[in-house]
Amino acid sequence: MAEVVIGIGTSHSPQLSIRASDWDHLLKKDETDPRLDYPALLKKAKAGLAAELTPEKVRERDEACLQAVKDLGDALRRSKADVVVVFGDDQQEQFHDENMPMFAIYHGKSIPVVKDNKYRPSGWKDAERQGWAETAPEYDTAQDLANHLIGSLVEAEFDITRCNKLREEIGVGHAFSFLYRRILPGGKLPMVPVMVNTYYPPNQPTPKRCFDFGRHLAGVVGASPWNVGIIATGGLSHFPELSLPRVGETDTVFDRRLIHWMERGEHEPLQELTVDELHKTGEHEFLNWMVLLGAVAPARAQVRYFGELRRINLAAVEWSLP
Repeated sequence: MAEVVIGIGTSHSPQLSIRASDWDHLLKKDETDPRLDYPALLKKAKAGLAAELTPEKVRERDEACLQAVKDLGDALRRSKADVVVVFGDDQQEQFHDENMPMFAIYHGKSIPVVKDNKYRPSGWKDAERQGWAETAPEYDTAQDLANHLIGSLVEAEFDITRCNKLREEIGVGHAFSFLYRRILPGGKLPMVPVMVNTYYPPNQPTPKRCFDFGRHLAGVVGASPWNVGIIATGGLSHFPELSLPRVGETDTVFDRRLIHWMERGEHEPLQELTVDELHKTGEHEFLNWMVLLGAVAPARAQVRYFGELRRINLAAVEWSLP
């Protein structure tokens, strides 16, 4: 019988692709961002922050992140998955306010990956691109699995949007191309992208709805001929608000609580979280992880990396399944 063979949760932040020696690109971006009063925010930064940003500590964290992502890719290869279902957020790459689905499954025949799309700015983005593996212009999907998931989820009364075409100038969103660019460089594992509305109210799914979504998906996979890997990308905490009076400080206490629950397999308190709580702590993308948790429950998380890394908390987590 087929099954979910592995679960992977990982951040997809630019910090995982921009090497430590080039992080000044992000500093310059913040200093010149017209939405920020950077000098005022800097005065309110937590005490002792400078000691955490020495070249040695930055390089040490950078290397730990690189190793953690490599470990996840190695584990995915060992899992013998036939296909991966990736849960990620679409940051208005495919959908906008005139059409913003809660859950959308892409079921086209191939996945376009555009390296130099014009949707993203240059500068720091150029530095991020240098850290990406070379990618093919297209990758296979598991279209039969995608269609099977759509039909089964609709039967289970999940309201699913489907799409079989992605914007040509964008290709698949960054939450999904991260598989080929960073987790599995050189790999060609077929993917089913599932886009979750993590950012844009008022139709974001609740954490419990995401968990239930994942539980049902695991049941569908178990009755199918495919061995499936489940991946969630994004997070952990970002700046909760552009106006939040802190620089370089993320909601580490809240993040550690999430990590603790995942390590212990305590999924009930995670399902009790609200969208508002996640929004206030900059944890929007954790909704992607909630779908993953539903699919791998009751397995416990094995944390490969967790830590602060300039403007964001990053995590790389694996769930090994029988």
